[in-house]
Amino acid sequence: MTPVSDIIQKRFSCRSYADKLIEASVLQAFKRMVDQPHRGLFDNAPRFALIAMDALPSEAWKKLGTYGVIKNARLYLAGMISPAPMATCDYGYCKEKLILEATQLGLNTCWLGGTFAISAFGRAAGMRRNELLPTITPLGYAAERRSLTERVMRGFAGSDRRLPWAKLFFCGNASTPLAPAEAGPYAEALENVRLAPSASNKQPWRIVYEPNRKIFSFYLARAIGYKHLRDVSLQEIDIGIAMCHFDLTVKELGITGNWCQDDTAPKIKSWEYMATWQEEK
Repeated sequence: MTPVSDIIQKRFSCRSYADKLIEASVLQAFKRMVDQPHRGLFDNAPRFALIAMDALPSEAWKKLGTYGVIKNARLYLAGMISPAPMATCDYGYCKEKLILEATQLGLNTCWLGGTFAISAFGRAAGMRRNELLPTITPLGYAAERRSLTERVMRGFAGSDRRLPWAKLFFCGNASTPLAPAEAGPYAEALENVRLAPSASNKQPWRIVYEPNRKIFSFYLARAIGYKHLRDVSLQEIDIGIAMCHFDLTVKELGITGNWCQDDTAPKIKSWEYMATWQEEK
């Protein structure tokens, strides 16, 4: 079994795909994972569906549309969720788990939240009346050379640049940066959060660690213009992705803990409290 940190480091946002079919054994293995029931940290149950371009008439394929952002992808993973408290975070958590599974199988992926024809993808995925379809994800093998569109988009998004620890992780309060050495056994989990994908690479997560209580409080620092897009908050999905990376890493390290929403969590100006993880005693 490949360590989760290796899988997280291997994953990157791929927009240019080789004109090559996914191997049948790989596709079958991934489809089994997609078809399983999914449940997030706060009991929401997103649904996922694979959409094969080859199975659609050419006119239907054209209507799906990714507006030139994605090149040569033949398969997409669509995810649907019913509105509920913390549903968007649970959606991000569950879908990122699938994306990391795809990465382990040798597939490349990319989160897409604003550049696809939602109604067409919704019909193809069997979206129900009470559901939202916040994102889609192409799957395949990366092309040898990135398209010009992908190179430009990566440049605008700063996809190859990450914020340092001092901007993301804090000790005891929102003004004291947390150094990796101070994080002890949690340093790997926090570094994997830092490497998580996010809309336009904004990295909106902020985490306050209370060493005495072994508590990590997750906050959202919203960027202007990202509060709601297509009836969902993409940055709440980003928090779910960050929680996924943290949760999978601590579990692999053998550290057990619980997630909750803590009414006593400190209120921090310009940040929105989302959830808390606490190590079990």
